[in-house]
Amino acid sequence: MAYLKWAFILIFWGTVAVVLQYSLPQRDVVRIVNTYEERQDLNDWTRIFWSEPDDQSASLSNRDVQFIQAVRANGKPIVYRNEDTSWGWPPYFKFDTANLYTEANDAISDKNDPDWVAVTHYGWRNEFMSIFPNAVFIKHVDGPDARLIPWFNIVFLTVFFAIVWAIWVRWRRFRQARIDPMIESVEDGLYATGDAIGEHRNRFRKWLDSWKSK
Repeated sequence: MAYLKWAFILIFWGTVAVVLQYSLPQRDVVRIVNTYEERQDLNDWTRIFWSEPDDQSASLSNRDVQFIQAVRANGKPIVYRNEDTSWGWPPYFKFDTANLYTEANDAISDKNDPDWVAVTHYGWRNEFMSIFPNAVFIKHVDGPDARLIPWFNIVFLTVFFAIVWAIWVRWRRFRQARIDPMIESVEDGLYATGDAIGEHRNRFRKWLDSWKSK
């Protein structure tokens, strides 16, 4: 039972960690090199990694998606998609895809005259499954070594774990005050019943033994 308990706890918190890691904003310092629009097939399970900004797109098996190509300071490429999130999950309430696409085009630069920007995004990049992080904000920075402090994530995670801690403390107090005494009472009753049954069984055996000796 203890193994099942810990397995459930690990699976639960592992799922929470994955959801938070995917949904919370991340920022990359990059140099934008190109933007383009491409039709994507959304007819398999990877559809969950693409936005569904309106009812019409939810019924389509493919649609045009905007992409932003960029290069990190270490020379590694990264590709972002540019989609509205509307009122869906994660709750970024992004409705300015066209504006962000314009900003990305305006920030295009080359190696000789780089224009470094911080791209705020959520999601993952996986070449094998063809999934892309979704860009939500672009901000110009001084250079590739710009220091970015994730204040939102710090505040959010602090509040989140404070709430989890408060709930756990209250649950522990409630369990100690109400549930544990009830379980102990039931266990005591079961033990008492077992003792009574054992006592009656011993008496019955003694009675049988008394008849055998006659």
